Amino acid sequence: MTMTTGRLVCAMALAVAVGPTVAFADWTQWRGEARDGVASASASVEEWPEALSLTWRHQIGLGHATPAVAGGRIYTHSRQGDDEVVSCLTLDTHDLVWSKSYAAPYRMNPAARGHGPGPKSSPTLANGTLVTLGISGILSAYDASTGDLRWQKRFDGRFASTSPVFGTAMSPLVDRDVVIAHVGGDGDGALIALDLATGDERWAWDGDGPGYASPVVVELSGVRQYVTQTQNMVVSVAPASGALLWSMPYKTPYEQNTITPLLYGDTILLSGLESGTVAMRPREDGGVWALEEVWRSPFSMYMSSPVLSGDRLVGLAGKRKGQFFCISPATGATLWETEGREGDYAGIVRLGDAFVCLTPDAELHVIRDSADGYDEIARYTVADKPTWAHPVVLDGRILVKDEDSLSLWSLR
Repeated sequence: MTMTTGRLVCAMALAVAVGPTVAFADWTQWRGEARDGVASASASVEEWPEALSLTWRHQIGLGHATPAVAGGRIYTHSRQGDDEVVSCLTLDTHDLVWSKSYAAPYRMNPAARGHGPGPKSSPTLANGTLVTLGISGILSAYDASTGDLRWQKRFDGRFASTSPVFGTAMSPLVDRDVVIAHVGGDGDGALIALDLATGDERWAWDGDGPGYASPVVVELSGVRQYVTQTQNMVVSVAPASGALLWSMPYKTPYEQNTITPLLYGDTILLSGLESGTVAMRPREDGGVWALEEVWRSPFSMYMSSPVLSGDRLVGLAGKRKGQFFCISPATGATLWETEGREGDYAGIVRLGDAFVCLTPDAELHVIRDSADGYDEIARYTVADKPTWAHPVVLDGRILVKDEDSLSLWSLR
């Protein structure tokens, strides 16, 4: 493995590890601090400007992994040639703190060429450690301060393939002192738990290959559990052992399970390509789990995971070439929907009384959080190349990763 190191910008800064305490406007993993697409309240905007101001733009490499941000630093995972590159930059000035790379040649499935050769998985920052998952399934952990590699796992000898058909896209979860990732490939994989510090495997559930969705931690019937969409199922496993608690078949065309599960009360909200949106209520009685379908909505989400705001669920449905909608998470009733043609995808983030939605055409839609109808407060163009990563909303600033660069925009 070839490793490269960038110049140091501040020796004292490197001595300070990113700890478990999260600052108010940090964004340390897929979909934010709770993996639910909700930004910190401190990042709320009182008045949206007529135009955003570009603070800086930095060429960082190919890929659509959403950066992690903490302690005034940005952590990115990108591609440069046949290498996957993990970098740390300063937020204010985009100075390079450190950069590490490893060989990761990858041949794209022709059907996924429009999304590029990755990486697609968002890095996760926890307890001074940055965890990344490459498009070919290489799982790595780095010291967040120095970039030193703590451990790396490759699964070539364990599974017939090390990534799903369209490339690895699930983002690793760090829960307390373990890393949760679904590794392997088509029809042959395992949801695994690794020790965050050492990379030692704690357990593995090998009941299905990986999908493209990311796992979440929830509590249902008083039981803490990990829930995710796999290649052909929705599953829940016990954090301590990986034992299967409950599961249900979940098949989408071309086995493209992509939507991150979302907890609402005692229900799990699920969606998929041509599958509508459904609320399932898992219940445990005497060690036996049962699933009840509470409601079903016709809105089918493809790659865009929805976001909750109280008694409203906002998402982007695949029909009509991309259609924003709002439904009741309690009943599934439609509150409003747009005419369509909004795009193939939207990275949706709730920010105070608004939703910030970034579509692949680099249009940033700011939508008022309302049950009364679609109300666009503002719209900004934030890049001249495709944008498939989520916008990272910080205090008065928005960080955007496009096809090959990173840009910071000011709201002031």
